[in-house]
Amino acid sequence: MIRGALLIALAALLWATTGIVAKFLFSGSDLQAVTLGFLRLAVALPFFFGLMLKEQRALARSATSPPKFTRKALVPLVALGFFQAVYQGSYLLAVDMTGAGIATLIALCLAPVLVAIMAAPLLGEKPGVVTMLALAAAIAGTAMLVISDMDSAGHLRLGGILVAVLAALVYAGFTLTSRYTSTGTPVFTTAFICFFTAALILLPVVALSGGFDGLQSLEFSHWLMVAYIGIVPTCLGYVSFFSGMKTTPATLSSIIVTLEPLFVAMLAWVILGEELGVIGIAGALILTAAVIVASRSSAGSRPDTA
Repeated sequence: MIRGALLIALAALLWATTGIVAKFLFSGSDLQAVTLGFLRLAVALPFFFGLMLKEQRALARSATSPPKFTRKALVPLVALGFFQAVYQGSYLLAVDMTGAGIATLIALCLAPVLVAIMAAPLLGEKPGVVTMLALAAAIAGTAMLVISDMDSAGHLRLGGILVAVLAALVYAGFTLTSRYTSTGTPVFTTAFICFFTAALILLPVVALSGGFDGLQSLEFSHWLMVAYIGIVPTCLGYVSFFSGMKTTPATLSSIIVTLEPLFVAMLAWVILGEELGVIGIAGALILTAAVIVASRSSAGSRPDTA
């Protein structure tokens, strides 16, 4: 289990570098956030296609027959692709409009708390007192982050903060869809169909918004950054996460994943010079604690799936 936990922590660290590298890209070129989201998926797709083929061959050799892709089985996968497309665009846009640290903290730390709350009307689960307290703590932590960001930026970057909240809502929808729909589709087949659908959705958006025009401003170093985001945090990060999930309980996994926004905050401070300040650090810790409580409460309401 220790090896699995370390692999999940490694995945969180790799994912954390996405916002940092993206911030360098946005500040050094005319690349739009939605374009980077599409390029990230386009780079990762061949890798996940190969993993899907390997997975399907393994199923064919075993007693387990590959699932048939009926309309009922594909609908939730397409929904996951839609959520993935909107999340890619909104999260990277929030990074561009604010900072890597605050955008990631809001987008990823609010999501698990929102999942615990949204499960009530959508799934008939009543949120307990602990969940409501976690929500209150998450709101307080987010407010402290916003106050800290105002102090460091000199003004309220409301647009970027609202986009980060949108990313949190979308990520919560993605989590609820993947958690409570059981299609029986293997892991890497699910990942490929999800990413492929997201890329198809983003392609016309990028084309119609003129996002491909920004590619002309990319130098060789910028293309290396795009390749890095597509290969390291996306391909290697997800493989590390899925490998760790095989031997790690779901409750522990959900807690370890909360390291990602903290990794981003530290990297943003060291590499980008983004300072949270005392209020911001306190808000980040409160928000992280709320995530852990909400994750444990949500996981405790169902059996571990790992």
